[in-house]
Amino acid sequence: MTAPLTKPIAPGGRTLLRLATAGSVDDGKSTLVGRLLYDTNSVLSDTLDHVEKVSKRRGLERADLALLTDGLRAEREQGITIDVAYRYFTTPARKFILADCPGHVQYTRNTVTGSSTADVIIVLVDARAGVVEQTRRHLAVASLLRVPHVLLVVNKIDLVGYDEAIFNKIATDFAVLARALGVGETHCIPVSALEGDNVVTRSTKTPWYDGPTVLGFLEAVDDTPTAVGAEFRFPVQQVIRPQHAPRAPWAASTPAVDGDYRGYAGKIEAGRIRTGEEVVVLPRGSHATVVGIDTPDGPLVEAAAGQSVIIRLDADIDLSRGDLVAATDAPPAPAREVTGTVCWLAERPLTVGARLLVQHGTAISKAIVAGIDGALDLDLGDGTRPTWVSADRLGLNDIGRLRLKLASPLPIDNYREHRSTGAFILVDEADGWTLGAGMAGPSSLAAARVDDRPNPGTAPAAPTSSSDPERGRS
Repeated sequence: MTAPLTKPIAPGGRTLLRLATAGSVDDGKSTLVGRLLYDTNSVLSDTLDHVEKVSKRRGLERADLALLTDGLRAEREQGITIDVAYRYFTTPARKFILADCPGHVQYTRNTVTGSSTADVIIVLVDARAGVVEQTRRHLAVASLLRVPHVLLVVNKIDLVGYDEAIFNKIATDFAVLARALGVGETHCIPVSALEGDNVVTRSTKTPWYDGPTVLGFLEAVDDTPTAVGAEFRFPVQQVIRPQHAPRAPWAASTPAVDGDYRGYAGKIEAGRIRTGEEVVVLPRGSHATVVGIDTPDGPLVEAAAGQSVIIRLDADIDLSRGDLVAATDAPPAPAREVTGTVCWLAERPLTVGARLLVQHGTAISKAIVAGIDGALDLDLGDGTRPTWVSADRLGLNDIGRLRLKLASPLPIDNYREHRSTGAFILVDEADGWTLGAGMAGPSSLAAARVDDRPNPGTAPAAPTSSSDPERGRS
């Protein structure tokens, strides 16, 4: 299904789009990011001078744009990306926050980190190699994290002579894989990041392609948060009480408060809230009515997902950091047992009986691993879907299904329905290191058990979505 490209740009305003890059080693992710920065005039002159000098010392005839994102010394020496590099750039249409993620399998955990908040994930494929294991792994991550839009960039198209047939085959293989993994919206673009073909400006060397450039896609893709239309969710970060201390200069223009003021600060993760509406405070289950929505710029009548506000209630109930304020019509049920899909990010393996901490929003609870129900095998073989295989432990970069028993009840949503309040992380209670990233509820990944896998030799059905290049590329 091709992503919509009809999002109007508000006059005088620019929306913010978060994106991440993913792909196998040497597919050209850093070069693509560098080309985006360079061609949009988002590189400072002294930074470009430094890159040109380093490139010349290496004997290169032109600036190596990958150096604009490969900031670690080890990255530059090896010519690879190790850490997630965040870059910011702006066009007249939109602001962008870009996470350039590494391609090596041992750094898949960094891809999970970089993609967790992305609106768009750009999956790169080398035109000479096509869809490979890391493509499947990164697309599975995109499916698990429910990234709204997936863009396939077939890079190094110049090295295959701008061959349309090669692009069509890769796009078709990717469409089959995307459908197998349950990915909804995809779009495919032939690109040469090194030469700049179809990155910011349209290439004359691909007359057979009539779709948008990479930047054109990113500027036009619909970025309306799906959370705005969901049920109201508001994790409390802090209780605001007046301190009777002189106000800081930056707060001089904020509304004055009296000694009885009591508000609850946080970010609205989903839905909308208006004054006068009834809410429920979880996990206690207390009900109250919203009597005020405050911001540094003054009070609001209504606030929506993405806004950081202070909410005032009509009752002085027991409410503190870690609690969740939710709509009364469909609140999540606080649970002491949670089943979810976890991307394991730690070097040491996870086994049944392990004790750790579960952090959900601003709440933390001790937990024990009650069971491991399987690990994801991304080797599709001759089938059309990945499979869940039996496992008694999870290793670094494994994706598995867990059952957790919690010491304290947590109001966790189904991740399919609430991306923010359905997510949690697993933390080492001894040193505070993040061990895994979890998504509560049934897996959003379309996968089969081993005994459900199609027989070898069964040909997958041809893709019917508009991302199939044989059906047109809009």
